[in-house]
Order: sequence, then C-alpha cells, then structure tokens
Amino acid sequence: MAKTTVAKVVEIVGSSPKSWADAADTAVKISSKTIKNITGVQVHQMTASVKNGKIDLYKCTVKIAFGVKS
Repeated sequence: MAKTTVAKVVEIVGSSPKSWADAADTAVKISSKTIKNITGVQVHQMTASVKNGKIDLYKCTVKIAFGVKS
C-alpha cells in the first residue's frame, strides 16, 4: 500500500551578485534554517538588476516544497 503524504509549497526570492544558480542556492540555504524537511525546489523565475549596463544582482524566485507531519 502506498504511503500518503502531504507537502506544503512556499515561494522564496533569493539573490546573489554571482549568478542565478547561486541566488537559487542562497534561497534554499537560508530557508532551510527555518523550514525543515525540504524535499524539493522548482525555479519559477529568474530576474536581475542592471547597473551601468551590467547585471548587478541576480534574483531567483523558487518554490520550495517540504513535508508536513500528520
């Protein structure tokens, strides 16, 4: 018999001066300090701030899924 599970999904925005991948990683790392049992992440959107014709800050909106205890 399959195990029934429930997950909650929250949307988080991470940022980084390095890259979109680092922005997503930052979102997960910081979220994991208060959100326990993270099971997955989906990159929802990538944006950036531009300054003087160059990307100044990478931003990544991610959806973080985590298990909910019953």
